[in-house]
Amino acid sequence: MQTVSTGQALYRNFLGDAPDWYKNAIIFFLLVNPILLNTIGPYITGWLLILQFIFTLAMALKCYPLQSGGLLAIEAILLGMANPQDVYHEIQLNLPVLLLLVFMVAGIYFMKDLLLFTFTKLLTNVRSKTMLALLFSSVAAVLSAFLDALTVIAVIISVAVGFYAIFHKVASIKGYSDDDDDIHELHRADLDQFRGFLRDLMMHAGVGTALGGVCTQVGEPQNLVIAAQSGWQFAEFFLRVAPVSLPVLVSGLCTVVLVEKTGWFNYGWQLPESVRDVLVADSKEQDAKRDKQANMALIVQGLVAIWLVVGLAFHLAEVGVIGLTVIVLATAFNGITNEHALGKAFEEALPFTALLVVFFAIVAVIDKQGLFKGIIDSVLSMDKDIQVPMFYLANGLLSAISDNVFVGTVYITELKQALNNSVIDRAQYDLLAVAINTGTNIPSVATPNGQAAFLFLLTSSIAPLIRLGYLTMVYKALPYTIVMTIVGLLSVHYILPGATEEMIERGIISNPADYTIEVVEGSAGGGHH
Repeated sequence: MQTVSTGQALYRNFLGDAPDWYKNAIIFFLLVNPILLNTIGPYITGWLLILQFIFTLAMALKCYPLQSGGLLAIEAILLGMANPQDVYHEIQLNLPVLLLLVFMVAGIYFMKDLLLFTFTKLLTNVRSKTMLALLFSSVAAVLSAFLDALTVIAVIISVAVGFYAIFHKVASIKGYSDDDDDIHELHRADLDQFRGFLRDLMMHAGVGTALGGVCTQVGEPQNLVIAAQSGWQFAEFFLRVAPVSLPVLVSGLCTVVLVEKTGWFNYGWQLPESVRDVLVADSKEQDAKRDKQANMALIVQGLVAIWLVVGLAFHLAEVGVIGLTVIVLATAFNGITNEHALGKAFEEALPFTALLVVFFAIVAVIDKQGLFKGIIDSVLSMDKDIQVPMFYLANGLLSAISDNVFVGTVYITELKQALNNSVIDRAQYDLLAVAINTGTNIPSVATPNGQAAFLFLLTSSIAPLIRLGYLTMVYKALPYTIVMTIVGLLSVHYILPGATEEMIERGIISNPADYTIEVVEGSAGGGHH
């Protein structure tokens, strides 16, 4: 029996199954940071800390960033680069975002049956692949505008896994198996075709969550941060980003049709008739089994969905509180009263909620050390007309390689500080805030690192089944990245300023003169009359 020393045991336990090179990199960061702080000072060390943290985000497939990024954040606090009060202050400022993640994602979990029913009917009743792809992308966009993109993608993954399992079981000699050797030769070609078909739909739906997520206050976590810092409620947020988000939405849906019709970027896979027959038969069987109680549950979920849309549209309560009402209504009227059944709903969101608090710790370091001040000041020193597209591109590039929530949170905090310090006026702040929102949401579809929904899809159970790897996702996202990024850039530069001015003149959105700013040191706080 091989003996393991205490040091070896500790090393093996450290970050679990992460590769040794990754473990060594994190250990190196933790050892070198105190030395750097005492030799080159907090400013450069702070920048290196940011790069180290972005590294943990980029390597999320090797190790979830909460552990490695959390260790870096704890060390930064212990080294005095920020203090616990600074971190708590950032959490207070962004409490609406945390409430959104905790309660809204859990609330939608109890509406999953309705969402599964919707996507199942789409897949079994629409024969045209182009139309089906367009519907998947459109429905994902609409749902993501009101729900969390992670939840929407989770539902679509559940649908895909279910369909894959049904056909694989029918096609397999020995029953369900992941091994292609167990598949009849006659069915193997159909299975490969089906995999390609599902890969296409997963990508279209994933991009759809980004198309819808940019449009509203609750579409992405950073949207809620931007809305809270800017004093925008649901309707005003939608109107302010619409001059950019709606042209991008149209261009994204046109891209769906283009790639499906041309087969570019390995799109255009069709659903084999043999697979369709199996899926339709199973759908009919499930419909026949559904009793009155199950049908009533779907009706209740539909009514709760209507309340959700109305509550958000008219801002009847804070977003997280509306999410809590969804949990209460959906569970009370569908008989879900067991504590353990309730607990499952919170499992999906809590890891990301914890990671977001680590983000805020890094943001506290950035704010305390003034790390982004030089970049923000250099962009703000440019001509006003150039500032907006430059913010869009800067946020887009960073979001594509790291995480859009982190980038959006950092930039809007620094921008609000510039407004508090009278570096910019409120009108320019509003345009730049829209540029940050659209920049973090649109170009970030380039890689799974940028979009949480893409990363979730890449690490899901369906990805290996349909042969969907990292490079495959980057390649299939490329046409969307090019088209949406260019359309977004042209929109923020040429459409946004004029459209915003016209909406202000017509009284559709708030006039910048109506805002007052509460200047608080290190705060992104502010109020609105």
